[in-house]
Amino acid sequence: IILKVLKALSGREFTVQFTSGGQKGNDSDRGRTIGGEGTTSPTVISDSQLPLGEARPGISSGSAETDSMRSVTPARPDHDQLDFSPHYRFDTFVVGPSNQFAHAACQAVAESPARNYNPLFIYGGVGLGKTHLLQAIGNYIRLRKPSMRIKYISSESYINELIHCIRNDRMDDFRRRYRAHCDVLLIDDIQFIAGKDRTQEEFFHTFNSLYSSNKQIVVTSDRVPQDMPGLEERLRTRFQWGLIADIQAPEVETRIAILEKKAERESIRLPEDVAMFLATNIKSNVRELEGSLIRLNAYATLIGADIQLPMAKNVLKDLLNESSKTISSEKIIRDVANFTDLKVADLKGPRRHKMVALPRMIAMYLCRELTSDSYPELGRKFGNRDHSTVINAVNKVEKLLVEDPSVQKMVHQLRALIIQSN
Repeated sequence: IILKVLKALSGREFTVQFTSGGQKGNDSDRGRTIGGEGTTSPTVISDSQLPLGEARPGISSGSAETDSMRSVTPARPDHDQLDFSPHYRFDTFVVGPSNQFAHAACQAVAESPARNYNPLFIYGGVGLGKTHLLQAIGNYIRLRKPSMRIKYISSESYINELIHCIRNDRMDDFRRRYRAHCDVLLIDDIQFIAGKDRTQEEFFHTFNSLYSSNKQIVVTSDRVPQDMPGLEERLRTRFQWGLIADIQAPEVETRIAILEKKAERESIRLPEDVAMFLATNIKSNVRELEGSLIRLNAYATLIGADIQLPMAKNVLKDLLNESSKTISSEKIIRDVANFTDLKVADLKGPRRHKMVALPRMIAMYLCRELTSDSYPELGRKFGNRDHSTVINAVNKVEKLLVEDPSVQKMVHQLRALIIQSN
């Protein structure tokens, strides 16, 4: 039956080699050519040769045979099975004022796991580089500390694996995997465990076990712990034991640097005016920024032309129109005024009291980040101020974002509020 199915699918002849569960086959023999050049040999491998949690195709996880194999552990170090992207390294991450704190924290953790910032909690919007930094930690440790056992998983996969182990009565295996057999735990998008009581219960005990054993824990999220509805207070508190680092939307200079680095890696010739055009119009999402470059290069390659500014405006007009219609400066000013219990007139007026001056500067910063308005235009919208006042305000907020966690939190909350309510 196997031979018939393979032949029907590929139109080629195959020879199937079966290896019994009791044999220890030689890895070098698997998949060798049998019966002539170009004819491969699929091999049926016993469960003892599979990673923990996988079952042989065609045998249910509840069978007597798989039950007898449950205690088998992988022969290789666990991190050899992880799907780290080779591109997600510290040297490929473009550092700017918006992310330098999180980048430095991740490097410190990678260099000395469980000695600096444990746990490390990284939060920020979609497509800003959280996964890049998380995998960069894994890649760095795997290269320099190969004996360390790394577990990297998304919270969704963690939940699904937990459900599978509960259903198949394999919780001992699950706990060994994430407690006894783990030196570094990296979990992406931890916010999805909120509201899931059994998952939170299990993760709480996993956290305690790793932390008390001096093992490193790093998680990412799209929001700070206190803004996660449904997250148990005991987990919220533990996330705050270590360091919480924010990743902001990149500034225009950082966006240009990201495009240039992407173009260099993909061997794309990117003119400066096109890079400036993309960076000016795509502001809040690095993934979308890089995607626009790939889309533009694909078009240029198909028609056999060089990338030029008119081409970029034409090819990306749908994307840019969608982005440009998003947010107005007036909306940002209103939202900041409401958030800080001020009036729009206060933010546009001459008052210089701190309770007005800081929200006004933050409103200017967010207007510059989220709209295409120039500095002179923003000056006029903020009570006919000189454009240099807006520049100074933006620079001041960028500095505070690095130095003052309360400003970081306020800007993050306002940005999320403005984007979500638009």
